[in-house]
Amino acid sequence: MASDTTHTKERLLAAAREEFAAHGIAGARVDRIAELAGVNKERIYGYFGNKQKLFDAVVGRALDELAAAVPLRPGDDPAEYVGRVYDFHRDNPVLVRLLSWEGLHYRDGVLPHEEARRGHYEEKTAALAESFGTGTSPRVAACLLSLIGLAAWPHAVPQLTRLILEPDAAAGGGPDLRAHVVAFARQALSDLPPTEGSAG
Repeated sequence: MASDTTHTKERLLAAAREEFAAHGIAGARVDRIAELAGVNKERIYGYFGNKQKLFDAVVGRALDELAAAVPLRPGDDPAEYVGRVYDFHRDNPVLVRLLSWEGLHYRDGVLPHEEARRGHYEEKTAALAESFGTGTSPRVAACLLSLIGLAAWPHAVPQLTRLILEPDAAAGGGPDLRAHVVAFARQALSDLPPTEGSAG
């Protein structure tokens, strides 16, 4: 019975991921999620409570995947980290859409599990500071945000990428764009004085 429950939940989460990525929380429909998962929609309410909580579970799982796939550890090369973040966002467009919908939905409101999520980025900030040979600070945190933004932006706004770049260069965020993003990050980081590695 427990394995059946787990299997059903997994099917619902997979179906909800596609539905929320396509339509956001406001446009997503519980009946479409249930139909895609092959279950009665009452199961959604039984397992997750409501559509909002299902959305939060889907986004939380996607962020866990990102954290596991693209860690930033003390001593890592920050420019190579940018490349890995770039790769993950390029290869996982559903995650990019989910995060965009989450931003639109919550705006400045408190996120689900916000403190735990903040702690995750505090760990990344500390790892980045260590690679700079300095302590954590708001400036190191700003640098981390800038590096992630540099990597994620071409995939968050694919229409802008396509308008600015030649279509062939923009398609799929090709290797030339990735190489440019990593080189740009490396150059920006090398311009920082050693004692001000936290400058963002």
